[in-house]
Amino acid sequence: MSAYGHQMEREYSAQSLSGNGDSDGDSHYVMETGFYMTSVAATIFIGAIVTVGVLMTTLLITLTVMLQSCQSRNAGVIENVKSSYDYNACKNLGLHAELNNLEASHFPMICKVFAVQYIEEGQYARDLNSTIVVVENHFKTVDPLDDGLDVVLIDIDDISSSNPQSDNLLLQGYNQYGCSNCIGDAIYLKLQSILLIYKKLHARGWPLILLSRKPERQRNTTVKHLISAGYKDWSLLIMRSEEDLRVDNYEYFARRRIALQKEGFRIAGTISSRYDALTGPYCGQLVFKLPNPLYCIYENQNGNTVTTT
Repeated sequence: MSAYGHQMEREYSAQSLSGNGDSDGDSHYVMETGFYMTSVAATIFIGAIVTVGVLMTTLLITLTVMLQSCQSRNAGVIENVKSSYDYNACKNLGLHAELNNLEASHFPMICKVFAVQYIEEGQYARDLNSTIVVVENHFKTVDPLDDGLDVVLIDIDDISSSNPQSDNLLLQGYNQYGCSNCIGDAIYLKLQSILLIYKKLHARGWPLILLSRKPERQRNTTVKHLISAGYKDWSLLIMRSEEDLRVDNYEYFARRRIALQKEGFRIAGTISSRYDALTGPYCGQLVFKLPNPLYCIYENQNGNTVTTT
């Protein structure tokens, strides 16, 4: 094609693209930028976005609640473990306090709270009852000889201190931890339980020797208290002589048991809630430890130490 032909072709094409002819057959090419959507499609699209937003918000809230619940549950587990640790620590401390005659200052506040809970929740009653059952079942299987030398030792300071000042200090010491009636109930339960086992042992023919930490000068008062509490027909009531007042409880009880052995007595068993009466030589064939909610030493107004059960 000649150069003139090419020029004519280009002019014709330009006219066709830019012309404003009136013919209906003319072609129109419109080029636009952007995105075209019908109103229905737009409504569906916006609804989908809103639905996804609601679902994401709900999921976020659910995850937040689950996380908080998990944290609370873990906190509860940690607190339970801590409480269990504190309780076991207090039990261990109480054991060493009784064995070594520790003072009340060695007990943290939480231990006294646990002692009150131990009584109020009924565990003390259950432990006391199970111990009495153990004592009773053992002595059902054995009988004393007719010579009257087979004996059972019973710590009567478990029955009562026979000291109103000491009892009041004990009650006041626990009442401040929210225990208004539980100590009185616990003392009554202990009295009834020990009296029950005392009567059963006596009925089976066992000679009973009573031990006390109190001085000999309190014998008459102690005897009256024992009789009024329902005790009778014991074989011996051993109390502290002036010489015994110079030694601690462990040595005092050891001396007395050795003396009984020399006199020919055979100790079949010892019953007490305190270790000073249950440890050392010649305690007997078996020892029976009654539960003791808390071993405490309170000081009275005169500065004298008063030991309470």
